[in-house]
Amino acid sequence: MQTFFTDDQLQDPGLARSNEILRACVHCGFCTATCPTYQVLGDELDSPRGRIYLIKDMLESGRPADEKTVKHIDRCLSCLACMTTCPSGVHYMHLVDHAREHIEKTYKRPLMDRLLRWTLARIIPYPGRFRLALLGAKIGRPFAGLVPDARLRAMLAMAPKQIPPVSRNDDAQVFPAIGARKKRVVLMTGCAQKALNTDINDSTIRLLRRLGCEVVVPKGQGCCGALTHHMGKAAESHASAAKNIRAWTAEMAGAGLDAIVINTSGCGTTVKDYGHMFRNDALAEDAAAVSGITMDVSELLMQLDLPEGGEKGLTVAYHAACSLQHGQQIKTFPKDLLKRAGYRVVEPADSHLCCGSAGTYNLLQPEISAKLKARKIRTLEAKAPDIIAAGNIGCMMQIGSGTEVPIVHTVELLDWATGGPRPAALDAEGKQAVPILR
Repeated sequence: MQTFFTDDQLQDPGLARSNEILRACVHCGFCTATCPTYQVLGDELDSPRGRIYLIKDMLESGRPADEKTVKHIDRCLSCLACMTTCPSGVHYMHLVDHAREHIEKTYKRPLMDRLLRWTLARIIPYPGRFRLALLGAKIGRPFAGLVPDARLRAMLAMAPKQIPPVSRNDDAQVFPAIGARKKRVVLMTGCAQKALNTDINDSTIRLLRRLGCEVVVPKGQGCCGALTHHMGKAAESHASAAKNIRAWTAEMAGAGLDAIVINTSGCGTTVKDYGHMFRNDALAEDAAAVSGITMDVSELLMQLDLPEGGEKGLTVAYHAACSLQHGQQIKTFPKDLLKRAGYRVVEPADSHLCCGSAGTYNLLQPEISAKLKARKIRTLEAKAPDIIAAGNIGCMMQIGSGTEVPIVHTVELLDWATGGPRPAALDAEGKQAVPILR
């Protein structure tokens, strides 16, 4: 794509990077075939190619964002299926992130939009606040029909039936390896996940220890910054990221680390991009070092000696989170691990398409999100699985809210297969208990 940024504009590192990305695009349109919002809405401006034109015009002209551009950028899930499909290597993620930052700086949203986004940014990254908000949503859910704004109704519906008690495993501490130590790893415990489902971190710690890892939960780590990053709130997201970088580099400088392990793929995609986010910052070297040893939990497990299990008699439908298959290009590891543990693994049709969760997308764009959720659940249930497995808490909450098939994190099934407890979700109210064969 031909661009016309001035020399002065290209002195700005953000514009220089966006210029590189824009010039890589050849207008081929392959991205439209795999874009979920284009499939749902059928509008060229709701495809990656259409959004690229809008972003180019906005950035090149140097003008403030307008309502039309904001509408179509806001509808983007950042699922990154377009990046998997693109034959030209267009790094759409960095481009749309820059566009959102420009929108946040130059566009004044309607009052309700500003309030909603402010509220989400002040609550979800903080587990204590988020727990209180979930409790409030649970109390208010019976009155959801009286709420006129669909986004507020979606927020009320987000609250799980049960809010788990705080897990002390999420406190800063060190869990020794069981047996000979093979690796020393940090576990990023996350933010929203600690309020929504404490079983995931508990299962991860048990499983990694059993496979020879010393697991460190460092003091000072917190939200990865993804939520505010995708809202264009760069200062807030960088502040969250910087806290993690400092906490993790302290561990690297001390007893050393083999990996920073993340079991929420949306967070993993962001942390692996810290090197880019801080490329022009004093933390550039530390950020690059952090990104260099960050792994999804499935990547680390492929390096460890997961025992081969016998046939479990259970069919697991594997849902590939977009942030894992597109954002991190990890496609086979979770399935390979589940099969090795003895589960029969099936995949839904159109597994490359987003479930509609996408961070806070299901709260800010509930109508589009609901259509994507319904499609995803139909394709998963068509496989008649006993269990659905995923590697991202957002996907689990999204899909779990619309199906009676139990949904658990991949590590919960691997933990169970190697001596850990049966996942609690398999015995949840309204779900059929599933036997396991040893």
